[in-house]
Amino acid sequence: MSQNSILNTKSIEFLEKYLNNAAPTGYEWEGQKLWMDYLKPYVDEFITDTYGTAVGVINPDAKYKVVIEGHADEISWYVNYISDNGLIYVIRNGGSDHQIAPSKVVNIHTKNGIVKGVFGWPAIHTRNRAKEEAPKLDNIFIDCGCKNKEEVEKLGVHVGCVITYPDEFHILNDNKFVCRAIDNRMGGFMIAEVARLLKENKKELPFGLYITNSVQEEIGLRGAEMITQTIKPNVAIVTDVTHDTTTPMIEMKKEGHLELGLGPVVAYAPAVQQKLRDLIIDTAEAKKIPFQRSALSRATGTDTDAFAYSNGGVASALISLPLRYMHTTVEMVHREDVENVIKLIYESLLKINDGDTFSYFE
Repeated sequence: MSQNSILNTKSIEFLEKYLNNAAPTGYEWEGQKLWMDYLKPYVDEFITDTYGTAVGVINPDAKYKVVIEGHADEISWYVNYISDNGLIYVIRNGGSDHQIAPSKVVNIHTKNGIVKGVFGWPAIHTRNRAKEEAPKLDNIFIDCGCKNKEEVEKLGVHVGCVITYPDEFHILNDNKFVCRAIDNRMGGFMIAEVARLLKENKKELPFGLYITNSVQEEIGLRGAEMITQTIKPNVAIVTDVTHDTTTPMIEMKKEGHLELGLGPVVAYAPAVQQKLRDLIIDTAEAKKIPFQRSALSRATGTDTDAFAYSNGGVASALISLPLRYMHTTVEMVHREDVENVIKLIYESLLKINDGDTFSYFE
């Protein structure tokens, strides 16, 4: 750990535990418990809703409300059909990638606990090389070692069971964090670190801060849609991941040039309120925090859209973390980018004052 690092040993221990825990869309509650336990010393109270979004609140009685937000859920699969010979066919729960599935170990979540399985695939020796069939949603399948449907069901597996990958957190080359579900539990981690820094540095905010870990982003921003109606914020700063476009098979003319290690990505999009974005960029420049810019089209595809277009319009901005290999089990981010996202959100909050600033956003 470098001398200037804002992440301490406790932070990294929490990050590893938080990422390794499964929290698929619709089943985020165990991850939310871990997150709330970590956040508890740094907030005054919590809000939760019936679907599991969790919010830590600082200054709950303040007139003006600022949200900083990430989302808690990870992509997964559902059991959709069990064949007579005991093979399991799946449908997506979020944007799960069928092409990475073959040969992956999986965890099937049942009332009896985890049942292990594997995404099987025909051996190369048996395939017709002239007519190679690519993995598709209708031909990938899970084998949990059962000879028929009855054996599968005895294990507690049934249609509707959710399926996740067990791949766990590790660090490559000292500064690359790698795991499944960095999209976007890293967002929940980063906003929790902002709350920690505010507390440890004894910063007093002139507004209420709502540290929001939303559910169900991966299936359409649903958790954010619900919680923004509960909070009714004046301002929302959302953090999510975006693509590092320097890896093979990505066209920069289409996706733009974004790269690990070059800093947070500030979005330009219709949902991004220009004055709030300018405040964030001014903060980055004043505090010498490196950043990149990304132009997005009709929508950001993140919870920013849900906040921006709620409650008659909420001044919203998006700060993204560059990531390689999105929606795989080896999602990769740079430690310095993680720290700089935290710094940029933290410093931007300190630049937001009370009444005068909020009228500026209107």
